[in-house]
Amino acid sequence: MDRLVYTAMSGAKHILEQQASNANNLANVSTTGFRAQIDTFRAVAVQGDGLPTRAFVVDATVGADFTPAALQQTGRNLDVAVSGPGWLAVTAADGSEAYTRNGALKLSANGVLQTSAGLSVIGDSGPISIPPEVQPSFAADGTISAREGGATASVTLGRLKLVNPPPENLVRGDDGLFRLKGGAPAEADPNVHVLGAALEGSNVNVVDAMVNMIGLARQFELQMSMMKNAESNAAKADQLFALS
Repeated sequence: MDRLVYTAMSGAKHILEQQASNANNLANVSTTGFRAQIDTFRAVAVQGDGLPTRAFVVDATVGADFTPAALQQTGRNLDVAVSGPGWLAVTAADGSEAYTRNGALKLSANGVLQTSAGLSVIGDSGPISIPPEVQPSFAADGTISAREGGATASVTLGRLKLVNPPPENLVRGDDGLFRLKGGAPAEADPNVHVLGAALEGSNVNVVDAMVNMIGLARQFELQMSMMKNAESNAAKADQLFALS
């Protein structure tokens, strides 16, 4: 009886954890450049005496869905979208190099190019500064240029650091940014291209997420039913022992 309770309890616990991940995906359905989190269940044999006839359920985070999302033209000169595979490099709050697909950029009070969350965007030679009262534009290779005053020629202001490490080497942090598993910075990839005045949407599929939520709710009900059955079996066993 107690083995059944622990098996059902572990299943219910990890279903709740997977439901939380699914709810987080739904909450970020309109977040620019968001990558859906993928979870799966795996069975772990119970360690102990006797035959391995029981197994616990463990929720294993497989990673993220790196499928590109749709691009939308915004007409805003500080918006940039990564076209195809690749990432924008930014400086995270802890000072480490991290990667994002959210290209809704802004300028700080000092003219430093930042993400909408206030993180500095990394260029080929460090942070990128943009002079006041200029309208920057992004080339496909990440080069930022602008015309100052009545000048006819464009002035290069910097170049975005664009990277494309293997997806299996990336891990999502608690801040929503991705980093290499070893923590080292990734090398710039000249094959990554961007599209100016555009943003990439979230790759969360609302229909799939809703269907997954319903399926997880039914699985949770099944685990609760198993625990009730275990309690009923224990009560009947107590009655039999009392009669004997």
